[in-house]
Amino acid sequence: MELILKYFPNLTEDQIIKFALLEELYKDWNLKINVVSRKDIDELYLRHVLHSLAIAKFIEFNKGSKILDVGTGGGFPGIPLAILFPESSFHLVDSIAKKIRVVDEVVEGLGLKNVKTTNSRVEEINDTYDFIISRAVAAMPTFVHWTKGKIAKEQKHTIKNGILYLKGGDLEDELKDYKTIEIYSLSDYFSEDFYETKKLVYLPLKYKA
Repeated sequence: MELILKYFPNLTEDQIIKFALLEELYKDWNLKINVVSRKDIDELYLRHVLHSLAIAKFIEFNKGSKILDVGTGGGFPGIPLAILFPESSFHLVDSIAKKIRVVDEVVEGLGLKNVKTTNSRVEEINDTYDFIISRAVAAMPTFVHWTKGKIAKEQKHTIKNGILYLKGGDLEDELKDYKTIEIYSLSDYFSEDFYETKKLVYLPLKYKA
């Protein structure tokens, strides 16, 4: 929890309470339904919560923003960002029912009113969003195909609507066909060794009618 306050020192009291609750809720539910590895659950704030919040170092979601979290797994990056941006709406989607069940329980435990969940493939979601977020659920070409037509035309931010993707390793070959893509090293945001090879990939998408 100290790690979150280190990089986000201006949290409200309510946000601090919710972030502190995360560990208890995930440890409890992970015993019943394993969605996070044992090593990761012991380093929940470093490996999951702060990693999710890297997106908030790049963009501050405006009031009324709609964000789609694809392949949310145990609720990352959606849940930490929903705590940080209570006036934005987050739609967390995963095709695995047990993962969404855990997400639902954590959302209820935190009392988050700005999160909805769906147990389905993202291709079956019929809505549009300002930003689509995810943590490396597929190669970028596959991900772009899955989410085609789901970026809203109306812009609410100075940054163009698009995909915000948290990924690690060498991305050069995977991303070579995307001329407008921007890649940011998370080590520029966070000093911990865990982030040395981690990246935030931003792909602004033009709306096609």
